[in-house]
Order: sequence, then C-alpha cells, then structure tokens
Amino acid sequence: MLPMRFYDDVFDSLLDDSDIKMMRSDIYEKDNKYIIEMDLPGFKKEDIKLECKKGNLIVTAEKKQENEDKNKKYIRRERSYGKCSRSFYLGDIDESKIEAEFHHGTLKVTVPKVDEEKNKKYIDIK
Repeated sequence: MLPMRFYDDVFDSLLDDSDIKMMRSDIYEKDNKYIIEMDLPGFKKEDIKLECKKGNLIVTAEKKQENEDKNKKYIRRERSYGKCSRSFYLGDIDESKIEAEFHHGTLKVTVPKVDEEKNKKYIDIK
C-alpha cells in the first residue's frame, strides 16, 4: 500500500495555477479585427474586468472567498480564491469599439483594428 503523501504529490504535480494556465487563450484575426477567446471556468461575468491602455488589453478575473461553512471539516481544498490577470499588446486598435461577451465560461473579446489607410499621414519634405 502506498502512503497518502504519494497521492498528494501526484495530484499536486497535475495542478498548475499560474495565470497563463488558468486563462488559456486563442487569438486570431478576422475581418480587420482581433478576436480573443479565453477560458475562465468557474468565474462569473461580474468577476471579470477588461481594461484597455495604449494598445494593451488587460483581462483580470477575481474570485472572492465565500463565507466558510463552519459545519464542514475539509480534508483537502483545491478550489482557489484569488486574482489572475493577462495582458495582450495588440497595437493600433479602435478602443472605443471593443466588444466582449461571456458565455459558459468563455470570454470572447472582439477588438477592431485601426484602418491603416485612413490613419496614414504624409509628411511634406521641405
């Protein structure tokens, strides 16, 4: 029979609570827009905050600890509470037209790119 500590080590090695592992993302380009799809299992829409600063899109998700039931005697607690965050640099984007939706644990953010032809500036040479 294997000692209980062995099983703890096996399960601990399978868990990785880094922000990147917790917030797995796909980013692709379609119709002059960036689309970010991010898995945020266990979070509610109210737990998620999106922020855009100078071409950086910052996604922050925070779970607050629920009131602990005094009648429970935990043997092991693996569901964590805390805050995680990821940042993506997207460059020239139209920050005023960013859209986001959250459905079944997946956050989808649509970020329109700035039309480079419209923003092109020519400089007169003297």
